[in-house]
Amino acid sequence: MTDPYFKHHVFFCTNQRDDGAKCCGAAGGQHMRDYLKKKIKQANLNGEGKCRINTAGCMDRCDEGPVLVVYPEGVWYTYVDESDIDEIFEAHLKEGRIVERLRLR
Repeated sequence: MTDPYFKHHVFFCTNQRDDGAKCCGAAGGQHMRDYLKKKIKQANLNGEGKCRINTAGCMDRCDEGPVLVVYPEGVWYTYVDESDIDEIFEAHLKEGRIVERLRLR
């Protein structure tokens, strides 16, 4: 197995449902993705060997959302606000520690 191109690859569900059903888009998925992407760039943690923040469509965990997943670990998180994203940024993306209180099983 080769080393991954990115140390951490983060996918945010930003899916928006037109029928009013629960979805990550309505729970601020795009805003939180943009927020973390900006933090990563400001900390110079973006690029090869570092972090990549991406948008994803529906990841089929709507009832647990909003959600994001961090690869290569495959750790799924939910979040409520920017302070939760800050905690994922500091603990997982900078220090490599999983934030258990936000982790989805």
